[in-house]
Amino acid sequence: MDRVQAAALRDLLAATGARADWVDASDEFGSALRRAPSRVGGLLLAGPANDEPWHLAAHLTDESQWADLPELTPVLLRHNPPPGAPPHLAAGLQRLDSTGRGEALLVVAQHDPADGLLERIGDARRRGARILTLDQSAGELRGLAHETLTVPDEPGPLTFDSAQHLVSLAAATSITGPGGLRAWLGKWIEAVSGPRVERW
Repeated sequence: MDRVQAAALRDLLAATGARADWVDASDEFGSALRRAPSRVGGLLLAGPANDEPWHLAAHLTDESQWADLPELTPVLLRHNPPPGAPPHLAAGLQRLDSTGRGEALLVVAQHDPADGLLERIGDARRRGARILTLDQSAGELRGLAHETLTVPDEPGPLTFDSAQHLVSLAAATSITGPGGLRAWLGKWIEAVSGPRVERW
């Protein structure tokens, strides 16, 4: 799913009314995510060992480049980075041991992760890090968060995966001002295809 498809899904969910409240909540969460780190490299991203959020890391990186928001580029924290991994894939959970004020930790987990990760998240919060969580049924994780967004566990187009696309889009587009997401999307289409020419 690319940003145009994500924007179309967002509009569909908002228009049907079935998930309009969730769309509003995702916009607020995206705005909070954008404001959370105070410096480049201060946004950390983690998840459970069996489901590290690679996909969201890639989308946030793309969105940060598109919106010229370098502080939105996340540092993906891996459970067992292999020796010799490239720098953007070499950060381990040990990075949480020095996390504190001015930094933010986004934890993406459908269900509660292992106790060891929960403890590290709690420690990072006590040292002043801003904790944001995206979950589906992770009650303990949610209890550690300053900001949380829960994806409904119901059939339909809004899945845990598609929700991550909407969050990355909202984080990059919540600063668009008048016209919001539609105005931003119109500017993006014009940048790609050129200005519209009126034909008489």
